[in-house]
Amino acid sequence: MDFQHSPLIRSDFPELAAGVLLAEGITADAAPDLDRFAAVAKERLAAGTEADFPEIQAWRRAFSKMGLKPTQYRCASESLLRRFRKEGSLPRIHPLIDLCNAISLAYAIPVAVFDRARVAGSMEVRHAAGDETYLTFGGEVERPDPGEVIFADAEGRAHARRWSNRQSGHSAVRDSTSAVLIVAEAMHATARADVEALTAALAEELSRTWSARPETSIRSS
Repeated sequence: MDFQHSPLIRSDFPELAAGVLLAEGITADAAPDLDRFAAVAKERLAAGTEADFPEIQAWRRAFSKMGLKPTQYRCASESLLRRFRKEGSLPRIHPLIDLCNAISLAYAIPVAVFDRARVAGSMEVRHAAGDETYLTFGGEVERPDPGEVIFADAEGRAHARRWSNRQSGHSAVRDSTSAVLIVAEAMHATARADVEALTAALAEELSRTWSARPETSIRSS
């Protein structure tokens, strides 16, 4: 599966670094080790809130650049950290989602996971034309605003809205999912090094937990 950021996205956000993983053999009966990642997040949050993290501040600047109020539309990692700080834990959803959420907490970097069987052809992070469709988790169909940054497939389906803010229910991981596309994105000063570390940690856990041998790549300008 091809994945890319559009040239305009790369031009507007030259600081962007992304880690991309393709993995097969995912099952819903695994038990990944989440505790060590949660411990890292707890230690970081003990010194301040997620709003103080450079990873989150960079995404807030990106959201402001897109014309979005960053405290109204938060990147996925900020939302996870905020909930984790307030509740002390995250709900269990699916072993792979739980693992990606835990790693997202530890690195404060958004991690998106897509069921490859539900993605048509390639995936591109680009500006919406306004005719794409987006399926909510509640089953409602929305149309992203023209110019909004989305994850779009070859059939014009939006798999995430407002970039790293909200994923679609259409390609969400479920018990039947076996092959996935995982994307981690960051824009802070040490984004590339941190994305590389996150990608390596995630690949290691995928290999240990599911005996998967993911294909990995790092993308930056």
